[in-house]
Amino acid sequence: MPVAFGDRRSTRAVFFDVDFTLIYPGPTFQGEGYQRFCARYGIEVDPIRFPEAVLGASLVLNDEQDHIYDPAIFVRYTRRIIEGMGGTGAQLDACANEIYAEWAACQHFILYDDVTPALKELAARGIKVGLISNSHHCLASFQQHFELHGLIAAALSSSEHGYLKPHPSIFKSALELLGVSAAESVMVGDSLAHDIEGARRVGMRGILVQRSPDRSDTTPPDVPVIRSLTELTAQLAV
Repeated sequence: MPVAFGDRRSTRAVFFDVDFTLIYPGPTFQGEGYQRFCARYGIEVDPIRFPEAVLGASLVLNDEQDHIYDPAIFVRYTRRIIEGMGGTGAQLDACANEIYAEWAACQHFILYDDVTPALKELAARGIKVGLISNSHHCLASFQQHFELHGLIAAALSSSEHGYLKPHPSIFKSALELLGVSAAESVMVGDSLAHDIEGARRVGMRGILVQRSPDRSDTTPPDVPVIRSLTELTAQLAV
């Protein structure tokens, strides 16, 4: 049963999603970046259509019911983006595979400005920090690239674990890595369905990071919503 956030207990650990919570894609994975990938395969796309294409492709990820990690899911997602931008032809899968492979490289991403100060504040308060990611980034490389050594106690990606969020297995395994219980842990992420509801089902609390100004009407009233990680510690019972 999901835990109501009003039932506050001492927080010993905070887990973070990675993509779009701690980092965001740079130009390589924006419309013109996709256009450059596609051009190498002789595929013509319209970069202006990129935002709409991403929105349409999200159905591929949301339709996965068994939550088993499979690179083919993300390749299909990427192919759908290309098609949504107008791309066609026999090289669609080859192009989508290259984009998927490049997504693992941290140099294509930018760390949000509020991340390092937030992690340092948690460390100063004696709160353990963990990562739970659905992507295939090497999380050791992630910590090195963004100079986060000493701030993260444990990290788990779905590509190494085998299950995607919101499957309970990945949350339970992350809790075991840090040696903490669900009741004393908080999950912070940008996806209500994958990060927050998945964590709440195993007894963790959840905080939704919504950096854009629009709040979804589907967000439960007992799930705190923050615009920046500078607001995080105010939501924790310490």
